Amino acid sequence: MGKPGLDFPGFGVGLVILRDAKILLYKRVRPPDAGYWNIVGGKVDHMEPAEQAARREAEEETGLKIGRIERIAVTEQIIDTDRQHWISLLYLARDVDGEPQLTEPDKLSDFGWFPLTDLPEPLSAFTKAAIAALAPAESSQRSALSDAS
Repeated sequence: MGKPGLDFPGFGVGLVILRDAKILLYKRVRPPDAGYWNIVGGKVDHMEPAEQAARREAEEETGLKIGRIERIAVTEQIIDTDRQHWISLLYLARDVDGEPQLTEPDKLSDFGWFPLTDLPEPLSAFTKAAIAALAPAESSQRSALSDAS
């Protein structure tokens, strides 16, 4: 049948986790984007709702308990160096409990909370797309908060 992302476009999810104006990033060990800092995420399993996949992947990779999430964007990544092609839904989580851990050392080598104004390098294109999607999401949240006042 082939492998998603390699033999045909894969369908994935990514989750931006924010706490205290900082983003949680992990450094990837394996392709795609080995050696790059990335948001958490992965592929969507057959018959699994994408939002559920985003929460599952994030909890598996971080050890955090993920609460409410919101969809912020759709991205397409064609990674020439790894010959991979992914279409992903991006989500945002501010409602998280616990402290992050390195739960999958075979996939991820390091992690940290980073201010959006001082991000590590190199960042994956996937992560850059997610960060770009934050601006409209943050604006709509501020607008909703001011409307509620």
